[in-house]
Amino acid sequence: MQDIFENTILCKHCNKKMLPEQITRKGFILRTLKCEPCKNLIVHPEDLKEYENFQSLNKKTFKVKLRYVGNSYAVSIPREIIDFMNEQEKQTNEMVNLSMDEFDRISLIFRR
Repeated sequence: MQDIFENTILCKHCNKKMLPEQITRKGFILRTLKCEPCKNLIVHPEDLKEYENFQSLNKKTFKVKLRYVGNSYAVSIPREIIDFMNEQEKQTNEMVNLSMDEFDRISLIFRR
């Protein structure tokens, strides 16, 4: 299927050709078209949808159990989060980086 951003798109306000750009929001790279004269900006619909999905997950707070397994503790990660990450990365690594950010905050980093 052909991508609409591969075609020439004219600005609806000033009728000038819009130029491709990329902007970054919270780690997401969003493809955009920008009109230089009037600063009109169009975000690619697929990128916008993925970013909105992230925003809705980001606002949720999940209650998960802390379980004792062997000499360690385990926390389950909700399937909703893993499914979203698999969609973005096409695969989730089995190994993650774990670090203690603050006294009461731990981070899991899924990227290498």
